[in-house]
Amino acid sequence: LGAGLLAGGGEALVRGASRLASRAGVSPLVVGLTVVAFGTSSPELVVSVTSALGGKADIAVSNVVGSNIFNVLFVLGACALVAPLVVGAQIVRREVPVMIGVTLLLVPLGWDGRIGRLEALGLLAGIAAYTVLSVRASRRETSAVKAEYQEGLAPRRPERGGWLAAAALALAGLGALVLGARWFVDAAVALARSLGVSEAVIGLTIVAAGTSLPEVATSIVATVRGERDIAVGNVVGSNIFNVLAILGLSGVVARDGLAVAPAIERFDLPVMAATAVATLSVVFTGRTVARWEGAVFLGFYAAYLLYLALAAAAHDALPWLSGAMLWFVLPITALTLGVGAVREWRRLQAPLGPPAAGTPGGEP
Repeated sequence: LGAGLLAGGGEALVRGASRLASRAGVSPLVVGLTVVAFGTSSPELVVSVTSALGGKADIAVSNVVGSNIFNVLFVLGACALVAPLVVGAQIVRREVPVMIGVTLLLVPLGWDGRIGRLEALGLLAGIAAYTVLSVRASRRETSAVKAEYQEGLAPRRPERGGWLAAAALALAGLGALVLGARWFVDAAVALARSLGVSEAVIGLTIVAAGTSLPEVATSIVATVRGERDIAVGNVVGSNIFNVLAILGLSGVVARDGLAVAPAIERFDLPVMAATAVATLSVVFTGRTVARWEGAVFLGFYAAYLLYLALAAAAHDALPWLSGAMLWFVLPITALTLGVGAVREWRRLQAPLGPPAAGTPGGEP
């Protein structure tokens, strides 16, 4: 029930906020990069802040870490299997390095086992700067990308009501989020205790997947409609928001900052950083997430879940899985992506062929 309220509340909040922004004259591109991307992360925000206020720091942190891993490996992987993701928007390609940068920043922040209030305030300042820069950069985007966002965010049914209806929808969504988060967190903690596993593991799996339902729905629907920039931009924007805004706000409201569990510090934070770096394939390998790359992402997410299950059960097969991933699967994947990136770079650097016959001045 909590997951259902989170999904429905997130959808209502996004729709209401998008209508309010549109009626205020904000462009669809800005709405897509800020309101939609941030709105789909509202379940993570409410769950993490609620957990931080309730002294459940493990769920607050693991929810963000698990959601970011889920977004890249599962959401992008599933979208790429539906249709290869060709990213044409310059603003999305620019935000991929931003996502990688803020993700890598989180790794040293968690090394001492805690994200303090001063560090959390720095993260909040980062999301404010990022939002301002995104709005400014959107003004320089191409008309084709603006048209795509206009189409992607256009209502499929005639809108009813005006400002009050849009505000009521957004407030109803927010209320459903708050109630759903309370139910969801309490049930997740009870489930962790009944299964005999840590709250961090539940946060990395069930809570992370449950709060990412809006990203799944938004990105897959955008992919099916052919609006690939929206699908990728939603994931990238949500991951940036998760780190800067959600961890920042959670760290500020927590009584003594956010404690980072040793298991998350040693394993899950590096995995989140590695998955973020893997999105460089969007930038370098023809700006495309191919179907085979989507299958690789989904395979890695399955291996990640298997690792968490084996670690929770202290299974004898855990060292075998760790060795296979560390010495075989990861190096082969890195080599494959690296070769593809080098080929694309060489293709872009190759000189143009001879000018076509009749071309004045030999201009290409």
